[in-house]
Amino acid sequence: MPPSPARILLASLLLWAAPSSGAPLDRGEVGDYARRVLRELDVPGMALAVVKDGQVVLAEGYGVRRVGAPEPVDANTLFGIASNSKAFTCTALSILIEEGRLGWDDPVTRHLPEFQMNDPWVTREITVRDLVTHRAGLGRGAGDLMWWPPTDFSRDEILHAVRHLEPASSFRSRYAYNNVLYIAAGEVVARVSGRPWREFVRERILQPLGMERTTTSAAGLRPGDNVASPHVLVGGRATPLPIMSFENAGGAVGIHSSAADMARWMRMFLGCSRSEERPEGQVCALRPASIRRMWTAQVPRATPEMPPGLEALRSSFVAYALGFGVQESRGKKIVTHTGGLPGLVSRVTLVPGERLGIAALTNQETASAFDAVTQHILDAELGPPDPPVDWLEAFTAAAAARQRRAEAKVAKDAAERVAGSRPSLPLAGYAAAYRDPWYGVAIVAEQDGHLVLSMTRTPGMVADLEHWQHDVFVARWRETYMSDVSPCDAYVTFALDPAGSTARMTMTPVSPAIDFSFDFQDLAFTPIPAEGARERAPD
Repeated sequence: MPPSPARILLASLLLWAAPSSGAPLDRGEVGDYARRVLRELDVPGMALAVVKDGQVVLAEGYGVRRVGAPEPVDANTLFGIASNSKAFTCTALSILIEEGRLGWDDPVTRHLPEFQMNDPWVTREITVRDLVTHRAGLGRGAGDLMWWPPTDFSRDEILHAVRHLEPASSFRSRYAYNNVLYIAAGEVVARVSGRPWREFVRERILQPLGMERTTTSAAGLRPGDNVASPHVLVGGRATPLPIMSFENAGGAVGIHSSAADMARWMRMFLGCSRSEERPEGQVCALRPASIRRMWTAQVPRATPEMPPGLEALRSSFVAYALGFGVQESRGKKIVTHTGGLPGLVSRVTLVPGERLGIAALTNQETASAFDAVTQHILDAELGPPDPPVDWLEAFTAAAAARQRRAEAKVAKDAAERVAGSRPSLPLAGYAAAYRDPWYGVAIVAEQDGHLVLSMTRTPGMVADLEHWQHDVFVARWRETYMSDVSPCDAYVTFALDPAGSTARMTMTPVSPAIDFSFDFQDLAFTPIPAEGARERAPD
């Protein structure tokens, strides 16, 4: 997801550009800066790739793949690039469009006849272009709990459940980042090509470009395979998580890649976009017109004011294109995207007019790390702002301010809590199986004197429920998915019917710093016959 963590959003909007410095990149100085970033932000490892004027000028790793282990990150270490996979899906669609087998404005139902949105008119009108531009009317991250954290939903089940997602806005009226429709886009690739998304991407993109290390699936990856382990901050320290596989969301987040391979990816885009004549020795996955179309604005976005210290990142124009975000800054076009999964975040940045590309891959979800290093390299290549900015300090301060605001909201809610209140029912009165139209079943069971919530399609999501006030409880998840600074605890609220039985269970995030893919607010559970609910309760 997708789509990148919520705290990535502000930084993902804007990147600064200025006149070219003309000096060659000082690799040693960049390495020193990257190591400073890793040290101060407690990020175990980072891989960087820089492409300039058709040449790979940097493809290196810094730090370690897993905290507490000696194996270093190098140019071939694999990182989950998460939503930077979306550009691969749009490239796959573009290949099929170049071959005349597909059109951006084809109705989705021409290729996926069973596909339905919540509104029949939208079902009829939604196009392939709508799937990949975040303008279909769904809310931000709507439906992500069908794949994040890892679930047992199949892609077919996810696509079937889209019809139950309530719209948050009218069709094509506004931008709202969404992952599940990119899963649908991946299935369009499969249906039109007759090959699964992962095979098509591997055969038509990765192999021709020589991206030999890049995978379209995390299944089977192990830390010993030169793969970066994801990390989150627990108690202020980087803590490793297992490598997670999102097989059912490949078109949105499925790719793992390395600095060396991402350099090949960026070099293709920058070199093959310039003229109809292919650069010598360069394999082009797409024609120039197709690349430029992927960099053409499709949906305008708001341009927020930047926080103190980051004023140099102001931009006059921000939009989403096809698998990339685009913006203008000081007369230059910036093409960029971020990616975020639990414990892994990344950024890809292209400056087409300067033939410059930067990829920063990290194995701890602090977005300030990839942002600071990316901006530092942009300063070296394009010239710094006036006055110069210490990007690590600036992004760290902005992140701290966001965290303080989130903590203040949590503290305010706690201060307003009616601490002496009691539940309306005995705990057994809340125990039941509940069903949401798109997610499916969650079970609330009484266990050892308290309630336990189990999200049955997400094996790892089991929570102990602590009473908060009245008929509201707080779900404390037993497994760690995100850092302490973006907790994914949820309020669980029960509504009662006139007979005093539970009629509805809803969930909302406790902290505004939560990643948007925990879209608890979109769930609306109602009780169902719960035979065997106690037997199915988690241990």
